[in-house]
Amino acid sequence: MSGISDFIANEVQSNDVVLFMKGTPQFPQCGFSGKVAQILDYVGVSYKGINVLADADLRQGIKDFSSWPTIPQLYVKGEFVGGCDIVTEMFQAGELQALFEEQGISVKGAA
Repeated sequence: MSGISDFIANEVQSNDVVLFMKGTPQFPQCGFSGKVAQILDYVGVSYKGINVLADADLRQGIKDFSSWPTIPQLYVKGEFVGGCDIVTEMFQAGELQALFEEQGISVKGAA
């Protein structure tokens, strides 16, 4: 199991924005994952999508890693942001875009 934790930690640390999701950004396998991917695409931020359905250990491992029971899970600069509801609320309030800008991650429409 530690191999999975190491893998997750490495992905989260080495990519500015990581979305652990069911399916891929191009072909989400659940509505919640699809919604978060849509929001990230709309904001225009580049991110790495990791399909938890490809590996049962990864699917459980990410829940243990974040102590968060559901997928998708969004990480920005190594920090866990939240799942679909949190990301959606932040997006609607303009907080998600502000978070990306504060972290130096370029978004669509930002200078």
